[in-house]
Amino acid sequence: MDIKGLAEKICKEYNSRDPFEIAERRNIIVVFESLGSIRGYYSRSLRQKFIHINQDLERQQALFTCGHELAHSLLHPNMNTPFLRASTLFSVNKLEVQANQFSISMIYSDDELRPFLGRSISDAALYMGIPIKLAEYRMGAINGMDTCEIF
Repeated sequence: MDIKGLAEKICKEYNSRDPFEIAERRNIIVVFESLGSIRGYYSRSLRQKFIHINQDLERQQALFTCGHELAHSLLHPNMNTPFLRASTLFSVNKLEVQANQFSISMIYSDDELRPFLGRSISDAALYMGIPIKLAEYRMGAINGMDTCEIF
C-alpha cells in the first residue's frame, strides 16, 4: 500500500483527519513541551508511544508535526532516527519524506484540495502551510494522478 493509501485507511478507520484525535485513540501520548528549534519527535519507552510537539508551534504547524510523528509511529515504530543519523551511514531522508507525505495526505482530503487544481502550486502550499515540493506531491496525488515520491 502506498503512503497516501495508508493515510486514507487510517482516516477511514478512525473517521477523522485530526492527527491529535487519532493519536489519542491509538493510545499514543502527545506531549507539548519546549523543544527550541525542534518541531517534534516520536519516541517509545516501555512499549508506550509518545509524540513530543514543540509548544511554540502555531496550530497548523502542530497539526502537521503531529501527523508526521504519527506516521513514524505507524511506518517506523522501532527506528531510532537520532541514532541512525549520528551512528550509521543510513540515510533517514526517505523516512522523513514518507512521514511528511503521510501527514499531508492524512490532514487534507482530495475533496478539500481539488479547488486548488486550477491554481498555482504556491497557492496550495500556502493554504496547507508546507513547502512547494511537498505541495507538488500532495496535489499530484489527488485521485492517484501521481504516486511517485519526491526526494
